[in-house]
Amino acid sequence: MRTKAAVMTILFAVTTVLSACGGSQTTGAGEKKVQTITVGTGTQFPNICFINNDGDLTGYDVELVKEIDKRLPNYKFTFKTMEFSNLLVSLGQHKVDIVAHQMEKSEEREKKFLFNEVAYNHFPLKITVLQDNDTIHGIEDLKGKRVITSATSNGALVLKKWNEKHGDPFEIAYAGQGSNDAANQLQSGRADATISTPFAVDFQNKTSAIKEKTVGDALSNAKVYFMFNKNEQTLRKNIDKALQEIIDDGTLKELSLKWLGDDYSKEQY
Repeated sequence: MRTKAAVMTILFAVTTVLSACGGSQTTGAGEKKVQTITVGTGTQFPNICFINNDGDLTGYDVELVKEIDKRLPNYKFTFKTMEFSNLLVSLGQHKVDIVAHQMEKSEEREKKFLFNEVAYNHFPLKITVLQDNDTIHGIEDLKGKRVITSATSNGALVLKKWNEKHGDPFEIAYAGQGSNDAANQLQSGRADATISTPFAVDFQNKTSAIKEKTVGDALSNAKVYFMFNKNEQTLRKNIDKALQEIIDDGTLKELSLKWLGDDYSKEQY
């Protein structure tokens, strides 16, 4: 017969083993395991996600993710860059956990994916033309014209919706590869206009010989969010908490002023 001391020793050993089996989320002295989160983004969106002169990935969305990373010690955020058209495909295939690329909500996207609840930017979209264009003053002047944009972008959705509502007065064409294809098509005369934001046009004019301007009223002032797969409710909740802190303490405004030239953390157009 086992002694009482022997039984207690066995029970202690079993308890220790069970505790270890249930502790896959802890390391060391009870610290939570750090979960790596892969963030899908692009490299060709001026001021948002792009490669700077030092070869580093940076921009508003990138630096915001880095700030969120600082405030969520149980996660480690890493970036995976790709063409914009591949972002949602990669998210659906679980090759990335989040998409950070100024994503606007749409009925089609919400059927497949999850958005966080706290918007991190207000995205004013305007018709954009060459700086010396004096014939197009807004979207009403595009009848019979060719408008170039990026496929599956926020701008493409806005243009398509407006065009369908008004009897398809202009042609919508899609830019090819390369960060400046739309501007090149404007300069060559293959397109008459595009759709962009004031901050993207400002960046274009500072970094390219092709000068542009926005015209007319904002066609959309959509809120933008991060995108997740449907099973990422916990991650979404934690990011929303960190993001709200970033808004409340003024950090988001500072990032917007630095990268976008104005406070787009709130609606102003």
